[in-house]
Parts: sequence; structure tokens; C-alpha cells
Amino acid sequence: MITKIAHLGIAVKDLEAAKSFYQDVLGLECVGEEVVPSQQVKTAFIPVGEVSIELLESTNPEGPIAKAIEKRGEGVHHVAYEVTDIEAALAAMKAKGVRLIDEQPREGAHGAKIAFIHPKASMGVLVELCEYPR
Repeated sequence: MITKIAHLGIAVKDLEAAKSFYQDVLGLECVGEEVVPSQQVKTAFIPVGEVSIELLESTNPEGPIAKAIEKRGEGVHHVAYEVTDIEAALAAMKAKGVRLIDEQPREGAHGAKIAFIHPKASMGVLVELCEYPR
């Protein structure tokens, strides 16, 4: 059901400063920004080949990204995998006893359905599943 790595999520305190690094230092191009109110986050996507970097800045000091930065500092937050059918992927993982953060998909950036797998189920890595609209 997984088709590819969709993006690497990077938690940042200052989206503009982070974008500047990726654009001015690494020579990459930001292709869009989006506020996702349900996730309390502002995102910027920077494609690198077939994978993107998703910069994540919290829009709420109590939001999940702000809490992650407070706990672990800025840096890699999650690895996102694209799936063809997120409901089926979640059901299959649940049937295998995988610890899920989300048993049902929720709204993500770009109109995607997303769900997270608990890091304790995946060797300490927060895994996001994404199904993009076709």
C-alpha cells in the first residue's frame, strides 16, 4: 500500500529563517505555504527530487509542533509515506497490533488524509501516512 516517501517533516521555530536556509544556502525552491488550522501549523513544502521537505512552524504555543520543539528541539519531526488507501492501511496495521496515534484519518496539508503511527511502534520514528486526492 505504500507507494513512496512523500516528505520529511522538519519542525522549526521560524519558518522564514528555515526557508531562507533551504533556498539561499541549499539552492532549493519553496513551492507553497499553507496554514493547516486543524494541526495548528504553518507549512512550507520544498521538493527535492520525488521527495519533499515539509517545514513545520507551530501557529499555537501549545500545539503539537511547539511541544515537540520544546521537548526535542528543532529538527526531523516525522517521515511521511504516501499510501493508496489510508483507511485500509490503518485497518491492516491495527489488525497487526500496531500502536496508532490516529485510528481514523484527519485533514492534512494539500487536502491529504493523514494519520500517524506512534513512534514506539516504529523504532522511535514518528511515521505519517498520507493519501493525496487524485
